[in-house]
Amino acid sequence: MFKRFRRLRINQTLRNLVQETSLSKDDFIYPLFVKEGENFKKEIESMPGVFQMSIDEILKECEYIRTIGLNSIILFAIPDLKDSVGSECLCEESIISRTIRAIKTKFPDMFIVTDLCFCEYTDHGHCGILDPETETVDNDKTLEISALQAIVHARAGADMIAPSGMMDGIIETLREALDENGFPNLPIMAYSTKFASAYYGPFRDVAESSPSFGDRRTYQMNPANRLEALEESLQDEKEGADILMVKPALAFMDVIRDIRNESNLPICAYNVSGEYAMLKHAGAAGLIDYERVMIETLTGFKRAGADLIITYHAKEACELLNKK
Repeated sequence: MFKRFRRLRINQTLRNLVQETSLSKDDFIYPLFVKEGENFKKEIESMPGVFQMSIDEILKECEYIRTIGLNSIILFAIPDLKDSVGSECLCEESIISRTIRAIKTKFPDMFIVTDLCFCEYTDHGHCGILDPETETVDNDKTLEISALQAIVHARAGADMIAPSGMMDGIIETLREALDENGFPNLPIMAYSTKFASAYYGPFRDVAESSPSFGDRRTYQMNPANRLEALEESLQDEKEGADILMVKPALAFMDVIRDIRNESNLPICAYNVSGEYAMLKHAGAAGLIDYERVMIETLTGFKRAGADLIITYHAKEACELLNKK
């Protein structure tokens, strides 16, 4: 009788020896949200454990996460000033620039990815300059100011740029701008497959970035389109992306695998706010074993082909891995 599968599961040591996919603290990038003020730390009701924080509180958070082996963050900023073109983020003294400099001054080895977009900075909540006739984002004008924003981030000390606005040609535009301004070694993580998803709801609470009208389906991808997702990622690779991303992750593991099969670039899975909130609230209600489901979910992203994971679970995952 064939019993090889059972034999290889007989005890924990053997199961560990033959385990195909594993999680490491180096897999994770932790999202942080900075807001103006001092001694400010506000938990987001829809996302337990996620906070808006002032710069001084961000520094305290960075100090702690370093002690548990978490060394990479992705930074989002929530400014006081919002206008039609997001001018706050084009300023060398913007909230995100000051935060980058503060982190790098105190923790030079902290790896900072910056989200490059305009939805948090515009009074209309869309990801760029609006065309007044169509009331949708003007692709080419947004490319121009995106390049300016990238240079601001680079000069402040960002370690990686991650443009999330889904404008056509954004990777080529940023690569050229960074190279021409003395930052040829600054990598770009493309939001190469970013779907117009309902999973983003809680993020708009923490980032204060809900569109004041309409939606983002004219520039984000249709969740039903698998072939287009692959095509867009491969196009970003041709334009010079250093890392490709799939966002959201949980309902799109097939897309992660498709891209893995076609590209040798590192792939990032963005485990988004709605995915995080579902597990958090289900765990609080006693419906699931939260820690086990969290680790199983994160492992699933790696098994599907992701090399790294942006996740709100990163801190808890590192704490659990440290206990092993």
